[in-house]
Amino acid sequence: KRKIRLIDYLDACDALLKLGYGSPSLCYAMGGSAGGMLMGVAINQRPELFHGVIAQVPFVDVVTTMLDESIPLTTGEFEEWGNPQDPQYYEYMKSYSPYDNVTAQAYPHLLVTTGLHDSQVQYWEPAKWVAKLRELKTDDHLLLLCTDMDSGHGGKSGRFKSYEGVAMEYAFLVALAQGTLPATPAD
Repeated sequence: KRKIRLIDYLDACDALLKLGYGSPSLCYAMGGSAGGMLMGVAINQRPELFHGVIAQVPFVDVVTTMLDESIPLTTGEFEEWGNPQDPQYYEYMKSYSPYDNVTAQAYPHLLVTTGLHDSQVQYWEPAKWVAKLRELKTDDHLLLLCTDMDSGHGGKSGRFKSYEGVAMEYAFLVALAQGTLPATPAD
């Protein structure tokens, strides 16, 4: 059922565009944690639908994470995601896991956020995904990784600190929409 939900999201985006509610040059998406996984699936399967995507603390290396029972949420999530030690679940997870499905193709502009103290989606999972995207993507769109050294899964805490992350994300989207993002540095 999980893959059906993922496809439903893409179908909904596609339908909105076909109905005239925007265009791919004005279509943006944002999701965090499991919603960040949705962003990864979306840009792997239909990158042309989006101009920019924000993946907040994205759960993108589904198979590796679910195989590591030392990670706090893994065993408690078997009922929802399945246990990849069972070959049936392993193959199913691998078929949609964003990390395992990165290919050499053009991707939209991407901002990925993570927190050093995240116990649910450890910081190395988004970093590993970004590294693979940088290696394989065929475009010159921005691919930014922002690691907050003081935050966990829910971002910064404090009365006004949480707004810093929101401001950064919206500044990214506004700059994309206005065409004012800086050029990607040369390799």
